[in-house]
Amino acid sequence: DAVAHPLVREAVHAAILRHRFLIVRAKELRCGPEQSRRFYREHAGRFFYQRLVEFMASGPMWAYILAHENAVPLWRSLMGPTKVFRARHSDPDSIRGAYGLTDTRNTTHGSDSPASASREIAFFFPEFDEQRWYEQEEPRLRRGQRPHSVLGAEQAEVT
Repeated sequence: DAVAHPLVREAVHAAILRHRFLIVRAKELRCGPEQSRRFYREHAGRFFYQRLVEFMASGPMWAYILAHENAVPLWRSLMGPTKVFRARHSDPDSIRGAYGLTDTRNTTHGSDSPASASREIAFFFPEFDEQRWYEQEEPRLRRGQRPHSVLGAEQAEVT
């Protein structure tokens, strides 16, 4: 839903940068129903599964690979609670508190663990070699050589 509103997408992007995440890769893409079912397969059979699949397949999205020390918990904190009502009251400055519409249309998705992040990176960025990135790029970041622009922004369709 943020992609449909360019000012919201820009605000989310600005929040990413303001919190000093490195955007390792970013691309606009579309997932069809089959890809959406595959992405959310762990939720198959749950009451919200079909709603998630339909929403994910409903239009374009932006996928990011973000890097930061403790990236998963930091990103989850910045996103705020999944339930928008809770986010608006307990964390109104979070992305979901500020821009979420419903529990399904809550503006952002975030991996719940490093293992999930690796799986989701491979889903959206099959060309990305995570191991190579950790071996070659990440050490440069630790030495303070922090790039300030998106590496490899592109458009794609998940197949």
